[in-house]
Amino acid sequence: MDLACRYLGFDLPHPFISGASPLVDSLDTVRRLEDEGVAAIVMRSLFEEQIVSEEMATFRALETPADSFAEALTYLPSPASFVLGPDEYLEQLRRIKEVVDVPVIASLNGTTRGGWLEFSRLILQAGADGLELNVYELVTDSLESSSDVEARTLEVVETVREALGDLPLAVKLSPFYTSLPHLAHRLDRAGANGLVLFNRFYQADIDVEELELERSLNLSDSSELLLRLRWLAVLEGQLEASLAVTGGVHTALDAVKAVMCGADAIQVVSALLKHGPEHLATLRRDLARWLEDHEYESLDQLRGSMSLGRCPDPHAFERANYMQLLQSWRPRV
Repeated sequence: MDLACRYLGFDLPHPFISGASPLVDSLDTVRRLEDEGVAAIVMRSLFEEQIVSEEMATFRALETPADSFAEALTYLPSPASFVLGPDEYLEQLRRIKEVVDVPVIASLNGTTRGGWLEFSRLILQAGADGLELNVYELVTDSLESSSDVEARTLEVVETVREALGDLPLAVKLSPFYTSLPHLAHRLDRAGANGLVLFNRFYQADIDVEELELERSLNLSDSSELLLRLRWLAVLEGQLEASLAVTGGVHTALDAVKAVMCGADAIQVVSALLKHGPEHLATLRRDLARWLEDHEYESLDQLRGSMSLGRCPDPHAFERANYMQLLQSWRPRV
């Protein structure tokens, strides 16, 4: 079965990519990922704050609030809390490139334009095959408009695009935009070679006795895929950029749904953390079997078959779907 796909200009043997995660922290695990046939590897994200902190800017910025409020020191992790600092990140990238032959995509997480973006040039020099720009941001300022947020995101992407030259650039988005298709179109025109849908929205709980936040990192499950499917189906066919899905793909059936809606590539993290790199072989085998059982000749034949581009009036379809779902509930007898 032909599972070949194309993502960020890379011709891949199948769509399964190891997404940004701690899996890259160990070279032994990186080798296991390649041995199990991973199509590409995305490194864990290096945060804008780490790079700024390296230059002492964060410490100076925190000096005043730290004198005023003791808890201000806990807003950002200490440098020691990060597994890889900027220099260690570049060195790990070089090491990974030495031990695997698959594309290795670095990841930067930031939301502002500044000197730290020069770090993207260092990533290029370190041998990355591409860069995934993670623009996770939750707006808390009531005076900041949606157009302000989008303009800042576009400015960052344009700046990184210029710094990278021809190196493939993917932008990892959250779903919290007023008009995601419009932003996606603008990112496409700004030079993004791919869009990754979506960042997970991590939410802290509250310890009501200690009056503290409780932060816990829970792995995803297949239910999280539904939001991604909707926007993949909306965006498919509207952009030059590749589309990747991340979050909620645990089984081959999840992968089938994602490709049906338009995904070019599938980033897997939680399933690999749960089951190990060996799960990649299971996903590939089960995907090939499903395609054969349903008489497909290739993965390309499946791609986009359930996208809204196949619908003559997508807006009317979405409205009708919404109304039908609301009317479908019936009380138990």
